[in-house]
Amino acid sequence: MIRRRRAATRYANRTVAGRALADALVAEAVLGKPVVLALPRGGVPVAAEVATRLAAPLGVILVRKIGVPGRPELAMGALAMVGGEISEFRNEEIINGLRISSQAFEAARNREWLELKRRASIFPFANLEIADATVILVDDGLATGSTMLAAVAAVRTHAPAAAVVAVPVGARQAMQALRSVADRVVCLWTPEPFMAVGGAYEDFRQLSDEEVLSILKEYSS
Repeated sequence: MIRRRRAATRYANRTVAGRALADALVAEAVLGKPVVLALPRGGVPVAAEVATRLAAPLGVILVRKIGVPGRPELAMGALAMVGGEISEFRNEEIINGLRISSQAFEAARNREWLELKRRASIFPFANLEIADATVILVDDGLATGSTMLAAVAAVRTHAPAAAVVAVPVGARQAMQALRSVADRVVCLWTPEPFMAVGGAYEDFRQLSDEEVLSILKEYSS
């Protein structure tokens, strides 16, 4: 199910968006045994608010977009890591449509794999048990949805009771794609036309690794 905000006004920041998302999840009765996994960096402050409201454990799932050569903003796939295991998602429509060679894909994939490993050495992996849990995957917004598709695929390998995607804003096409793989999709706002995730926020500055680690440390303390 997709929920929309009643008023298409921008969020002040990610914390405010997280509180609104938490309200929607409570209204949706996403209960069971919830575990919240954030997509760093931007998803962490959003997820912290959700986890606080649901009194749920908070962890991270590392995801790297595999960009089209020369057009890095366009995802032809993604890699995700949860519990030390890596899953891969390929956007065959884009790969075939742009005639991306297997060599070009592998070269881009390998670059992102190295970055994923680097981030794994920075961000702590909480020892969270997600088997039989309702896993809520949170980001600050979704454009193509490729990174979240990879995240859902990675979580599925751990046999959760349900995989729920929760975001404050997203493109309609991405939400529709995610509905086919997630047990539930909660998106508060699908602007038309969708331009960029940052357009939904007044404050959308990039977070540093140190800021993200601080949020995770504060939550776990």
